[in-house]
Amino acid sequence: MSHITIGDIVRGDREIFPPYLYEAYQSTRRRAPLMPLIDVPLTISELTGPGPAISAVTPEDADLTRNAGTGGEAIGQRIIVTGRVLDDLGNPIPNTLLEIWQANAAGRYLHKRDQWPGPLDPNFLGMGRCLTKAEGVYRFLTIRPGAYPWKNHPNAWRPAHIHFSLFGPSMLSRLVTQMYFPDDSLHQLDPIMQSVPTEAARQRMIASYAHDVTEPEWALGYRWDIVVRGPHATPFELSESGEDRA
Repeated sequence: MSHITIGDIVRGDREIFPPYLYEAYQSTRRRAPLMPLIDVPLTISELTGPGPAISAVTPEDADLTRNAGTGGEAIGQRIIVTGRVLDDLGNPIPNTLLEIWQANAAGRYLHKRDQWPGPLDPNFLGMGRCLTKAEGVYRFLTIRPGAYPWKNHPNAWRPAHIHFSLFGPSMLSRLVTQMYFPDDSLHQLDPIMQSVPTEAARQRMIASYAHDVTEPEWALGYRWDIVVRGPHATPFELSESGEDRA
């Protein structure tokens, strides 16, 4: 079973977290800090709230094949992505808000800055959300995203991936990462994935095909657990940038 373990919001373990500056990943040349970081004490409101608004989450939000509201279905290979959100002791974390976003089957995002000539799908928004159940389980129905060019270097293509965001009880407890698919030849060529220092850590970002999750004549199944803290951490993103569509 594949796991991703998300550590504390301190980039300390060099075997797990990518460096702030990774030369092959062009955007880090602009984003990496040039001076030592300053520890700014957090306020009570930052530490305690406001937490995510979860009252409006509906079961339909977790079905990315039909949540565009058009009445049609997204084009592409249907997939079910499921797993558990766990703490460092393996205990489930219920009622956690998960959000995902991804490219469509052609590798195109529904975003004005995404202008490469991959076709848009009018029935696919590329975003969804759900709450974990009592056992920490989440489940999304979506389509497998396509690879896309991103101009980081000559003939650069991002492997198929899905972005995951987890919200804890306060505004600063959001963790963001990416889930990849097994047996993708682009993994070795992707500087974002390769910025993760060790192969063991990279493997925790890759989902496993799950035949018991696969539904006959309907959708392929993948399983990916997320561990939010503990000694076996794997990478998460400290900040986001839309410019590289990472």
